[in-house]
Amino acid sequence: MNFFKTLSSAVMAATVSLVAMSASAQTYPDRGITMVVPFAAGGPTDTVARLVAESMSKDLGQQIVVENVGGAGGTLGAGRVAAADPDGYTILLHHIGMATSATLYRKLAYDTLNAFEYVGLVTDVPMTILSRKDLEPTDLKGLIEYAKANKDTVTVANAGIGAASHLCGMLFMSAIETPLVTVPYKGTGPAMTDLLGGQVDIMCDQTTNTTKQIQGKTVKAFAVTSPNRLDVLPDVPTAVEAGLPGFEVGIWHGVYAPKGTPQEAVDRLSKSLQVALKDPNIAARFAELGTIPSPEADGTPAALKAKLESEIARWKPVIESAGQYAD
Repeated sequence: MNFFKTLSSAVMAATVSLVAMSASAQTYPDRGITMVVPFAAGGPTDTVARLVAESMSKDLGQQIVVENVGGAGGTLGAGRVAAADPDGYTILLHHIGMATSATLYRKLAYDTLNAFEYVGLVTDVPMTILSRKDLEPTDLKGLIEYAKANKDTVTVANAGIGAASHLCGMLFMSAIETPLVTVPYKGTGPAMTDLLGGQVDIMCDQTTNTTKQIQGKTVKAFAVTSPNRLDVLPDVPTAVEAGLPGFEVGIWHGVYAPKGTPQEAVDRLSKSLQVALKDPNIAARFAELGTIPSPEADGTPAALKAKLESEIARWKPVIESAGQYAD
């Protein structure tokens, strides 16, 4: 009789435990979530983050609040999330800088590949090669010739070391085998302001930040870095067709959580991200900005991890060859 009582008690205890675990999984999230964006408000990555956060909030039933923690090429914000409580209530939306910072910064406060849980990819944003509207060249070949002939005076603006515009500018100089005068700013906004004002000559930045200026003809556009022309900018050729073979680069974005975040929270976030990427409003807004949501197969932890690993390997020799480090 005691045996059956003991067995019955054990079964009941196990059942209660399973119910509790199930309830815990089902109740996440039970409060608001902070999405850290490691760049200034109003920039292209911030724009992507706020659109995604709004849609995910609806699916999760809890508000995702975007917090901008800029500085040090995105590493301050990433470091903050790496050190946050791994409870699913602090997440990170970062761009390609997550991969390049692993080489740009030789002394990081976190291990890029091992300090985070992977949620999924968000979007891959093409870049645009621009100049101030009164610069002499009229096409990309002419721009390259002009840059080579005036390499000591031609200025290339960027939003700071590690920013998308810095990476694209560095890749552009590598592709044309000509070092130019780089002018770093504290954010995309100030860099674009000076390009519009004619204080700097060239900039290579995301379509999320340049499409309106190109459409308004307040800057001169020479190429997009995507494999095909963009519907939103049909008159702008790809870099390849404009005369720069192999020059394709996209600024991809991914969502991460601190290492040790419960698997049920990671799974719920990943599922919510995939719901957001199917949101017609997201698709429409992304299209206006010259990009599209990542396909469902990429909105997964495995896809993001594979992307990060491959991009670290891709950019490491480019950065080491340029010899441009942030520390």
